[in-house]
Amino acid sequence: MSTKVRTADTRERILTAACEVIADIGFEKIRMRMVAERAGVSTALLHYHFDTREKLFTEAMTHSFANTAVDVERDAETAPAAVILARIVRNLLPTDPELHQDWRLWQELWVRALRDETTRVFAVDLYAQLHAWVGDAVRRGIASGEFTPTDVDDLATLVLSLSDGYGIRLMLRDPTVTLDSALTSIWRHVSAALGLPGTVPTE
Repeated sequence: MSTKVRTADTRERILTAACEVIADIGFEKIRMRMVAERAGVSTALLHYHFDTREKLFTEAMTHSFANTAVDVERDAETAPAAVILARIVRNLLPTDPELHQDWRLWQELWVRALRDETTRVFAVDLYAQLHAWVGDAVRRGIASGEFTPTDVDDLATLVLSLSDGYGIRLMLRDPTVTLDSALTSIWRHVSAALGLPGTVPTE
């Protein structure tokens, strides 16, 4: 294994461990030593890659989002546009243990962004990336003729807003909101804007 590959592998393990630890106990309580132990590396090696907790946190958030996006877009050139968009909607909600962890990270980000200007700017940038993710999927569907033309930015904003709202209720285990009802509600707005059937597409 080359040095470059080993370095990339080490960073991957550290970032994965950081996501797990931050989700488990919260950013304010973590210590670099905890992340190093979870990743199976020395504290010195951890500090070589990430010299501050803040840098580790922002990199972990970016890592989490990037991995989700890559998985969802794996066959974007061949799968129906509605299927890709439905995947994105599902991945904007805490639909499985991994996404539940991602949601805990987002909640940590929100809290920290309210008190720290650098984190606030970073959070706004991450939302811009999410907005582009949804918007690009909608534009592909419009370009291919699968979707009825609509105001893409407005729809992307609506999808993110609804996902945040329902996601918080799901994370709180609100008995009046279920994953199915959240998906159905979000997709009702999406399908109405894009001229699609009201049923959420499956693979």
